[in-house]
Amino acid sequence: MKYNEIGKTGIKVSNLSFGASSLGGVFHDINENQAIDAVFTAVDNGINFINVSPYYGHYKAETVLGKALRQIDRDKYYLSTKVGRYGKDGVNTWDYSATRARESVFESMDRLGIDYIDIINVHDIEFADLNQVVNETLPALVELRDKGIVKHVGITDLQLENLKWVIDHSDDGVVESILNFCHYALNDDKLGDFLDYFESKGIGVINASPISMGLLSSRGIPEWHPAPKALVEACARAAQYCKEQNYPIEKLAIQYSVSNPRIATTLFSSANPENVLKNIRYVEEEINQTLVEKVKEIIGDQQRVSWSNS
Repeated sequence: MKYNEIGKTGIKVSNLSFGASSLGGVFHDINENQAIDAVFTAVDNGINFINVSPYYGHYKAETVLGKALRQIDRDKYYLSTKVGRYGKDGVNTWDYSATRARESVFESMDRLGIDYIDIINVHDIEFADLNQVVNETLPALVELRDKGIVKHVGITDLQLENLKWVIDHSDDGVVESILNFCHYALNDDKLGDFLDYFESKGIGVINASPISMGLLSSRGIPEWHPAPKALVEACARAAQYCKEQNYPIEKLAIQYSVSNPRIATTLFSSANPENVLKNIRYVEEEINQTLVEKVKEIIGDQQRVSWSNS
């Protein structure tokens, strides 16, 4: 496992890291004991960065993750969670107010069984008034950072332009990291266009969803996936080609996403310890660059096709 610093935070994280959304049953029902073992497997095999959110499973992911973290020494991992996006009884809610942000931090620490958060993020800012994020949400989190309750502050979104806007309209040093998903993958590497900008601001880059929420998988996408039909079909052809080469597209996708040293880490999510170990082994093998080029050729004009998270 390779380790990279997230911007200027001093946090050195494994280039493959654990996203805990699966622990909330976001993709399918889970076995809780198995999910906890998945966390243990990740940490025991070199992963030291875990990302979660109160939104995942409407608090379930943080709750299940907390059961695992209470059994792991705190110095063995860095923990990232979020504010702004929530839900209850199957209904999604959003609240980017300063009051709710502060409350949310303490609620998350209680569910997770920890007494500080390494990185606190404003979650999916495309659903917020960006001016409120700049003038209210982020200042509330900076207050908590000044008190040592959180160590670093970041923002997350699918839309890279939103991340840039908030950074441009915030004081230097407010935003220390960004988390972007589905934009550094075999079918879309738009994040690469923004790396110079983030580096010029001293901001660390976290990538997520190397398989583009199922696009780059043999299993295929969930019903709610927003990708257009043509892109879904192109990725399915690429997955079939990889299968014929006896090289799972998931393996190639994960290897590709961790291959850029300018990106501190790439998050994947699984509640299955066997899958966690398999993904860790993938990144320890050399990538098949010829196959990368062939997959990109198959996907072709569908690369970087715009699709929304909403």
